[in-house]
Amino acid sequence: MRGLAIFSMLACASPALAAEVSVEVRTQSGAPVREAVVSLYPGGRPAPLPAGRRGYEIAQRNIQFSPFVLVVPVGSSVAFPNFDAVRHHVYSFSAAKRFELKLYAKEQNRTVLFDRPGAVPLGCNIHDNMSAFIKVTDTAFSGKTDGNGRVSFSGIPAGMTVARVWHPYLRAPGNEVELRWTFGAGRAAEQVRVALRPPPPRASAY
Repeated sequence: MRGLAIFSMLACASPALAAEVSVEVRTQSGAPVREAVVSLYPGGRPAPLPAGRRGYEIAQRNIQFSPFVLVVPVGSSVAFPNFDAVRHHVYSFSAAKRFELKLYAKEQNRTVLFDRPGAVPLGCNIHDNMSAFIKVTDTAFSGKTDGNGRVSFSGIPAGMTVARVWHPYLRAPGNEVELRWTFGAGRAAEQVRVALRPPPPRASAY
């Protein structure tokens, strides 16, 4: 009985889980914002990243990067295969990851390790119209909004959660805004309104 009582006390002390948290990102006029990255920090701390690592890829196809925004956890490797009939020269001068993949041809590939959190803008030294972004995150609760501006998370601990919303064209320091939400058990829904800059000339639209 004593052991059962201790177990019951621990079970009551364990934080309840929100079954699902849905986040919707919209512009000030109400239009959905796709490819915004939402990262949640329960209790203000990063949620531990999973031990396994899967492969990530940004392809060069039709003189564009695909996808335009890629979300990866810290410690991930990203492949940059070239499927075009022309050569590409991929680079980034970001604080999170500075690298340069010098000219390589069709059906060749290069891989880069991303070991620090942050936003990594990508460009091609040969084709100015090519742009993309890698958002390297340090929390397991990170995701990218879909075409309806929505992203969902499961298993968020109840209590205060810091939310960070990032988009390459968001009007804010570092292209990111920070909010604080409080979740209980069950389902929760949040909506974030953001102001976006227009895409730069020759860049991909959001």
